[in-house]
Amino acid sequence: MLTGGYYCKAIRYRLPDQTFDATICYCDMCRGTSGAPCVAWLSVASEHLELLQGTPARFRASSHATRTFCATCGTQLTFVDDASPGETGITTCSLDSPDAVPPDDHTFLDDKVAWLVLGDGLPRFRRARSEG
Repeated sequence: MLTGGYYCKAIRYRLPDQTFDATICYCDMCRGTSGAPCVAWLSVASEHLELLQGTPARFRASSHATRTFCATCGTQLTFVDDASPGETGITTCSLDSPDAVPPDDHTFLDDKVAWLVLGDGLPRFRRARSEG
C-alpha cells in the first residue's frame, strides 16, 4: 500500500501499489495551478483511492477536469478528467515515499518552459499520450 497526504497533514490517503500512467506533466493547467514548471502524477482506479482523514476542497479547473486541494495549506492532490471518470490522477510528491512511483514519461511537452532541460531519457509526448 502507498500512503500520502497534504503538507499540513490535515488530509491523509491510502491507495494500492497498482498505479499506472506515472508522468511528469508540463501542461498550462498543471503549471498554472501549481506555480511550478511541471507536476508529477500517477493514476489509480478511482475506487482504490481511500481517504483516511479530512476532506479536500474541490474546484473545476477547466471545462473537462476537477482538481482537489487542501483548503488549509494549498497542496494539490487529485485530477479527474470527465473523459476518464473511473481514473484519478494523484500528485506523486504527495506520497509519503514518492520514490516508490517514478515517472514513466513526460507529457504535454509543447507547453514546457524553455529553460527546463530534460536529460533522463524517458519517452516524451508533445501532448497527451493518446495524441502523441
